[in-house]
Amino acid sequence: MIAGAAIAAMLAAERERYGAANPRSAELAKAAARHWHRGVPFHWMLDWDTPFPLFADKAIGAELWDVDGHRYDDFCLGDTGSMFGHSPAPVAAALARQGARGLTYMLPTEDAVVVADELAKRFKLPFWQVTSSASEANRAVIRWCRGITGRSKVLVFNGCYHGAVDDVFVDLRDGLPELRCSLVGQVYDVREHTVVIEFNDLPALEAALAGGDIACVLAEPAMTNVGMVLPDPGHLEALRALTARHGTLLVWDETHTISTGYGGYSATLGPPGDMFVLGKPVAGGVPCAVYGFTAEVAERMERLRDEGEKGHSGIGTTLSANALALAAMRACLTEVMTPAAYDHMLPLAEKLAEQLREVIARRGLDWHVTHIGSRGEFICEAEPARNGTEARAKMHGALEHALHLFLINRGVLIAPFHNMTLVSPATTQSQVDRLAEVLDDCLKTLIG
Repeated sequence: MIAGAAIAAMLAAERERYGAANPRSAELAKAAARHWHRGVPFHWMLDWDTPFPLFADKAIGAELWDVDGHRYDDFCLGDTGSMFGHSPAPVAAALARQGARGLTYMLPTEDAVVVADELAKRFKLPFWQVTSSASEANRAVIRWCRGITGRSKVLVFNGCYHGAVDDVFVDLRDGLPELRCSLVGQVYDVREHTVVIEFNDLPALEAALAGGDIACVLAEPAMTNVGMVLPDPGHLEALRALTARHGTLLVWDETHTISTGYGGYSATLGPPGDMFVLGKPVAGGVPCAVYGFTAEVAERMERLRDEGEKGHSGIGTTLSANALALAAMRACLTEVMTPAAYDHMLPLAEKLAEQLREVIARRGLDWHVTHIGSRGEFICEAEPARNGTEARAKMHGALEHALHLFLINRGVLIAPFHNMTLVSPATTQSQVDRLAEVLDDCLKTLIG
């Protein structure tokens, strides 16, 4: 147990240290506050545990530099957007080439053919579409599922995150569904069309599906945004069987669990779904996402289109599948997100998990480490969570803030929420060693 007084003392000391070490970021933060709402171009730039925003200068591979000249070992990697490294050379070269040839045409390019073939081969689904973000892809998938099944409801798991999609912002509190408090300006009750249950709760799942009114289950194979919650043995296979039995479509959102292996979780470990969403890293950090689907789903989509008017469907934007994004995606899929990349990432992530466990044990703490492929997390509790309610209960805000700020001040970045880490193809053993060493120093300071 770490004393609250020790946490408060570390926060005070580290905030002072950060302020003294980052005068240029402080200056830019003051200037940005003149016209950016809350002082930043987008609100999650304030999620870092710093007294004022850290302004980045550049990032290459698994390293980042700020405007005050400090270098960081980056295990956040743009919260997955740069999971395969910052500015991979093939992607940077493709962007430069395409940038001189036009950015968006509202027409397909040769890259589109290569990208579709690569997606089908890797993820084992024959048909694909491109959007500008995973949020947009999830919205499209929900619409298609409702349209082709004639059902209105979507089922999600408590604590899920599928981007900025209104339909999924429902949580369980004391066993009752309630709108997520962070949902701004919501004017209708999405609980009328969204069912939420706990992850790993098969009886609740079977009861929810038995009504025959759920169009799709939208899920990550392992939950990654409420801490990390792994599936019980056999849970995903049972989920697949139950959705098939009740005529409900199963959608895997693998924007995060692409870390599992070359084909993501579902193509690497199974089971397959009816539809599949992948955002953030698929174009090397360029805004882009894809969703794939089976031949049966494609046929049902076409029947639905034939029944209605041609034209606006409420799906997609003019910039979806633009030429720049397709060029970046082709380079990323064929030259960056390769089997060789995973051959480097997965063993190194396993080594990081081992080293973090050693540090935690050395300091006599009963914390645990969980990881899915190249994504890992150390949790400040003894037992892994099985669902979103348990995961929320294991969060320790002030302690995690202190840990994060201590690491930032010593040149190590992890995700600004929870204690999530990513290992990229560019990450080195020395960077892993350094993260473990700095965490050890942090815990030693806290424990006294």
